[in-house]
Amino acid sequence: MKLVDQWRALEETLPDGWEDVRLTLTAEQPADLPRAAQVLGSINVGRVGDALVFRVASTAGPNGKQTAQRLFDRLDRDRIWCHIEQGDVNVALVSASAVGEAALGGSSVAESWDRALAPLPSDWTDLLCELEIESSTLLDRVALLCAPLNPARSGQRLVFTFRCSGRSGYGVSPGMARRCFERVDGEGVVGTTRVLRVLSDTANVDTQGPVWLVGGKTL
Repeated sequence: MKLVDQWRALEETLPDGWEDVRLTLTAEQPADLPRAAQVLGSINVGRVGDALVFRVASTAGPNGKQTAQRLFDRLDRDRIWCHIEQGDVNVALVSASAVGEAALGGSSVAESWDRALAPLPSDWTDLLCELEIESSTLLDRVALLCAPLNPARSGQRLVFTFRCSGRSGYGVSPGMARRCFERVDGEGVVGTTRVLRVLSDTANVDTQGPVWLVGGKTL
């Protein structure tokens, strides 16, 4: 299958709201790999053994999907036959401005957590999340009830950010997070949870997991 056709088929399987995806490219003829690296040089490829690794973004730009497809077509026309495999996917499920308009009431915090997890891809491994509450007088109490989440305040909003891990590494398990939210519900706190960022199929190599850089801050 041509490389450009492989990309089109792979793109159709990406989750809604994907921001960028890591791809690994191998050449049928190892001697063609340097030429492939030259063609793909503008999208910041890196060589790992007998493969090239790079990221493709959903938006326009030097690393955008339109650029990648054009370069893939060039490799096909040059008869440099390659194969691509999908790695981790970065997905933006919700924007802060959009969720800020939603009402906090209407369901329990634990139920909002269930809804936040429902649309995630089955292979998700790392989440950046937030818990928003209605009253500033309850910030200290909620922080105590949710201590296993290692919650952190986020600006002036009545929000705690936290990380969740579906496999291993830094972050609370989804089950432990839900138990914390059940305790919050038990004290009648009005609030809601949201997933802000998600990574799929990550592999921690001598690390505690990915580093989130949001608004110039490391989370």
